[in-house]
Amino acid sequence: MASRSSDLQCVWFKRDLRISDHRPLVEAANAGPVLAIFIIEPAVVEAPDYGEIHGVFQAQALRELDAALKKLGNRLVVRRGEAVEVLEAIRSEIGFQALWSHEETGNEITYRRDREVGIWAKNRGVVWTEISQNGVIRGLCDRDGWAGLWRERMKDAPLDAPIRLRERSGQLVSEEIPNKLSNREEGWVTETDMVGGEIEGRAVLDSFIEGRGKGYRKKMSSPVTAYDHCSRLSPYFSWGCLSIRSAVARVREAMGKSLPRADGNSFLSRCHWHCHFMQKLEAEPEIEHHCFNRACENLRPRNPDPERLEAWCSGQTGYPFLDACMRSLRTRGWINFRMRAMLVSFAAYDLWLDWRSFKDFLARQFIDYEPGIHFSQVQMQSGVTGINTLRIYSPVKQGRDQDPSGGFIRRWVPELSSLSEDQIHEPWLVQSGELKSLDIVLGRHYPRPIVDHQTAVKKARLAFSELRNMDEFWEEAARVNRRHGSRRPTEKRPKRRKKESAQQEFTLQ
Repeated sequence: MASRSSDLQCVWFKRDLRISDHRPLVEAANAGPVLAIFIIEPAVVEAPDYGEIHGVFQAQALRELDAALKKLGNRLVVRRGEAVEVLEAIRSEIGFQALWSHEETGNEITYRRDREVGIWAKNRGVVWTEISQNGVIRGLCDRDGWAGLWRERMKDAPLDAPIRLRERSGQLVSEEIPNKLSNREEGWVTETDMVGGEIEGRAVLDSFIEGRGKGYRKKMSSPVTAYDHCSRLSPYFSWGCLSIRSAVARVREAMGKSLPRADGNSFLSRCHWHCHFMQKLEAEPEIEHHCFNRACENLRPRNPDPERLEAWCSGQTGYPFLDACMRSLRTRGWINFRMRAMLVSFAAYDLWLDWRSFKDFLARQFIDYEPGIHFSQVQMQSGVTGINTLRIYSPVKQGRDQDPSGGFIRRWVPELSSLSEDQIHEPWLVQSGELKSLDIVLGRHYPRPIVDHQTAVKKARLAFSELRNMDEFWEEAARVNRRHGSRRPTEKRPKRRKKESAQQEFTLQ
């Protein structure tokens, strides 16, 4: 058995895979020798919302973290197993009475895990110190004043990494870091160029500040330009390779210099919304499984139409721009926010699928999957919050607006590459003889539209209009607003209309 040490500080890395601006690591280093650990938890990496792309990104970040710790005179001890059993095994092997980590606003699995770890620590006399790493406020009773608290947190200067870390891990055995943490195979070739790790995250931030960010505010909407001009820092925030505070500080410093102020302010606004949506899950963990507005629970069938769901997941809906976006997402692991909203809109309104039927599939595709943002967004874009204007996206209009030449479609839907700029957005309107001359037969080489967009939208409007005639809907909307509303004075909230003329507020895009 390894020697025990009452002053040993155990630092548990979770979704915070870095050494810079890492307060638990700094505080632990100031208190004594450090034992740095990471636990590969089967319950987490085998969950339905954890994808192959997550396991690869995390593994890359872990290898870099281990190398960084070794430069400081320490190392990363990696163990596989559920958290409580691994922590107890390490405690029995080497002994520690202080456990440090960042707070995590995660899914139900990690929420329950942290509660179990808290009980274990109390029973073993281990002092567990959890520290926030972003703008999410634990224990906040309501949203009044939250924006000010976020701004105050972002004012603090990011912490430097420790200069050296004393180690006393004895002969603790560490597992080799695998190439990916999950055995899941998604079945699509991933071509993402986003690599996990703090060094890579800083390089992506630098490239955004020093050039890519110019035009960010205008170029973020189209998938043609967004991949280059969006920051693409989201996976580095989600897995903790960069702290959001460090990125905010760098962007503020660069604004008006290498980064135009308009683009910098737009980025900072999204950093604010990043934490705003996570705060919703922190306040109400139940939104992983239940609609914000409980009156919407039975709005859509809980058992999805399998053919519709599969067509949407595989990019075979018959709407070229929509299918191009889905195929791009499944290959790259990332697509811009507007196109994410369009994908959810089509699933929710055109295909009338319940958000719970596709939330895990989408989570596995997003390399930047952040539970708090994800659950909030799929519900908001599905119209079940009760406090947001419904936005229904037309896949044809979006294609003509965001990809007018059809180049994005041709790249990701090569079956239609021979069509002209005008034809490619609505191939079903092209004469069958002309399609045949181009070696395209709809229904064989590429599907016809799975639904008629206008008809589907009309049915969705009617369903929501009927829902808004219910007292329960408005009572729930008021409750959701009190608990989760942004409190921004300029934000308009849906107002109840007279029952005899109640119509859902729609924005067609």
